[in-house]
Amino acid sequence: MELSFLYAIPHNEILDKFFLLVTAIAGSYGQLWLVVGVALLFFKKTRRAGAAVLLSYVFVFVLGQYVLKNLFDRPRPCHIDQTFELLVKRPSSSSFPSTHSAWSFAAATAVFMRHRKAGIPVFIVAAIIAFSRMYLFLHFPTDVLAGIVFGILMGLAATFICGLWRKEKKAETESEVGAADRADDKVIDK
Repeated sequence: MELSFLYAIPHNEILDKFFLLVTAIAGSYGQLWLVVGVALLFFKKTRRAGAAVLLSYVFVFVLGQYVLKNLFDRPRPCHIDQTFELLVKRPSSSSFPSTHSAWSFAAATAVFMRHRKAGIPVFIVAAIIAFSRMYLFLHFPTDVLAGIVFGILMGLAATFICGLWRKEKKAETESEVGAADRADDKVIDK
C-alpha cells in the first residue's frame, strides 16, 4: 500500500529539479539545521532557540540515526524496488524513521516554541523536506510520519532542557546578586 502511494506521486522535470535542490540544501545529514542553529546563536534574542535547534539535532542524530534506524532496520522503498529510477545515490542506511524529516521538524519545533511567527515558515520548509524524502523514493510515508512525530518530540525536549538551563542560570545569577547585596549590607552596617 505504501509503495502504491509513492508510485502515485507525479514526477516531472521541474519537480525533479526542485526536490533535488531541496535535498542539496538540506544536506545528506540535515546540515542545514546545524547552520540555522549556529546562526541563531549569534543573536541574543534567538540564542535559546539556536541552542535548542542544535541540541535537538544531536538528539535526532544519536537516537534516530543510530538507535532507531538500527533497531527497526526497515528497508527503504528504493531497496525493495530497485527498478525505480533514483535521482540521488542509493542510501545504505535503513528507512525508519526518516531522520531528514525528524531533523527538520525538530528544528521547526525549537524555533516555533521560542518565536511563533518565525516558526511557521520553518515548519513549511520542514514539510517540503519531509515530502522530498517520499518524492525521491527514499522513504515510505510511515517513515516520514514517524520522523515528523519523533522530530517534534526531540524539538520539545531540547526546548525544555534549554529552558531549564536558563532557569538554573537565572537562579544562580540571582543567588550571586543576593549574596553580593547581603555582603554590601554588612559593609554598610559597620
